[in-house]
Amino acid sequence: MRAREVGWGLWLVAAAMGCQGGGGGAGGDAGASTCQGALRCPDATSGRGGGGGGDDDLGPTADGGAPPDAGPMGLPAPVCHPAATYTPGTPLFREVTDDWGLSALQVQGTRMTVGDIDGDGWADVVVRRGGPKPDLLSGSEPKRFTWVLRNTGSGFEDVAEASGFLAVRGDYAATVGRPIEVVAFADLDNDGDLDAYTGLDTREPKSIELPDGTMIEVAETSEVLFNDGAGNFTLAPEDHPLRRARLQDVPSGAAFVDADRDGNIDLWQSQGGLGAPLQDRLWGGDGTGVLRDATLEYGLITRAWEDLNDLNAARGHTTAWSAAACDLNGDGRPELLAGSYGRAPNHLWQAGPDGRYVNRSVESGYAYDDDMDWTGDQFARCFCQQNRSADGCADAPPPNIVCSQPNWNHDIGREAFRLGGNSGATVCVDVDNDGHLDLYTTEIRHWWAGPGADGGELLHNTGEDDVRFVRPGRDAVGLTLEHDTPSWDEGFITAGSLDVDNDGRDEIYVGATDYPGNRGRLYHNQSTPGAPLFAEVPTSDFFEHNRSHGMAVADFDRDGDLDLMVGHSRARCDAMAPNNCYATMQVRLFENIRGQDGNWVQLALEGGEGSNRAAIGARVTITLGDRTLVQEVGGGYGHFGAQRDQVLHFGLDDACEAEVTVRWPDRDGTTQTFTLPAGHRFALRQGEAPTLAPR
Repeated sequence: MRAREVGWGLWLVAAAMGCQGGGGGAGGDAGASTCQGALRCPDATSGRGGGGGGDDDLGPTADGGAPPDAGPMGLPAPVCHPAATYTPGTPLFREVTDDWGLSALQVQGTRMTVGDIDGDGWADVVVRRGGPKPDLLSGSEPKRFTWVLRNTGSGFEDVAEASGFLAVRGDYAATVGRPIEVVAFADLDNDGDLDAYTGLDTREPKSIELPDGTMIEVAETSEVLFNDGAGNFTLAPEDHPLRRARLQDVPSGAAFVDADRDGNIDLWQSQGGLGAPLQDRLWGGDGTGVLRDATLEYGLITRAWEDLNDLNAARGHTTAWSAAACDLNGDGRPELLAGSYGRAPNHLWQAGPDGRYVNRSVESGYAYDDDMDWTGDQFARCFCQQNRSADGCADAPPPNIVCSQPNWNHDIGREAFRLGGNSGATVCVDVDNDGHLDLYTTEIRHWWAGPGADGGELLHNTGEDDVRFVRPGRDAVGLTLEHDTPSWDEGFITAGSLDVDNDGRDEIYVGATDYPGNRGRLYHNQSTPGAPLFAEVPTSDFFEHNRSHGMAVADFDRDGDLDLMVGHSRARCDAMAPNNCYATMQVRLFENIRGQDGNWVQLALEGGEGSNRAAIGARVTITLGDRTLVQEVGGGYGHFGAQRDQVLHFGLDDACEAEVTVRWPDRDGTTQTFTLPAGHRFALRQGEAPTLAPR
């Protein structure tokens, strides 16, 4: 009997004994008389469901109909394995950069956004080098800054020009691609495909040099692009409000979200601008693709930087470097977040029952941490050394630097708003499986700023109705970072979560930018009693990548585990410093070679009546014994527009099935519950039974 038939035999035995909800089971003991909870993985002596990638097994298709060997409720047999939890010394990834054509395409960048642009079930990626730079797409010496990578299933092809993604409005003396900084995907017109928002700093015209030395100016704006369903994009009408033509626009992050749960997707947009911080904006959608400025309507107004009380209370504009949106108190309404650069407070807006938002940045603990000790700043110590009579200076320690250039304002530097961090990405992820989304923040931090400057860390969600976080500290949770020298720079900007070994616990990958000594770090979420929650994985078990700025997470090869694409920054190169720059900003792809040996289920959600079609904001809960796994379909997050695949991936540890509850993003919070077999990707359309996703 084939391995798949062995697994199917166990499934039928379990079904015959009265399992409910689409096939619970007795696991390894096929002769058990009752079903004990979730079907667990059989051990080696009792046989197991097997075979290669689950989507190749026969099962119902998205078009309906069950194959001849389909099981209860028309579902396929589980493809079940023993748990494959990582242990030190186990390789997790292998590099496939060349195999997937990324080297030949010379894809280089630090900003990555995942989205299935052509609807074929394979995760595509938009990669940018960073900065508002136009592409020169043709001629003898093309200059590339943006790549639109279509996933063929075994490699990538660049369709940046052919897809229309880089279309311009201006008439230029060359084949120019529109400069793009921020990218996020959602179905803006609810027609069943992913449209795009592309954001651009419009404060100054952009230019590019032609091969003959001629400079041409490229004057473009932020844009909405509509998808025809096959991955071909067209610009929205010229009068689209989001373009903000002739107005200042400095987007630094984007998160599509249905803020009012009316079934039409909205856009939460953070604004940068260090010289003069700007108002972050919520753009309300009408379901046709039009977005209007609804910031005031939803109570999201902040103030110019004029009053210290406003700044300390996070009522001033952000100097934003990222955006995020997720439901942090489980009430069905998404919170909105903006991470600030420049040691300014982060902003958290809590959704209220009246449809408006309340600023709970400080009260929630997201604005900054509780450490307000300014005397650790070396420049503050320099000031105090020369001004012992100044307020608070009498007991300040002596500096550890040569005091030459002043870099301290004694009136401002001691204020709470100047003792925060330089925040990059905020990741919404339930790290402890308690059913509440926690936050992981990335920060740029310098040794000379002292402990008062916030570092990247975990913010644990207490689960209260009014959102509140506690900060246990990096060492307490195992997110420890050792520094080899007394003077160091933590360059964390990008980060993401992924269950590397399919054990039902999310790992954290932290990307570091261009400071010497910085590299990507992977922290394994472990379950060792009495040990910290995380433990750093040695590079020998995953990979070493210097100055790992930019990342994309998806099951690119659809083999049942999450792969990782990483970028590289070449600023501040120093051949004499550790972890120096590589020769180019070449993007690298690493295939997961561990997770496919475990159990998993993948869910491609589609909203129905009352929900946005891409199901952004849908919340999926899976119960594994005493653990609760929670994820939401995301609409973008992070530094200048990161986005992971909208297909949700759950590791199932040693379970052969998953009890899945979907809370759809409509005004009623409609829920559906299914029991699904492991080893498959399912299409879940709101109000319908699950079907096997086509491959």
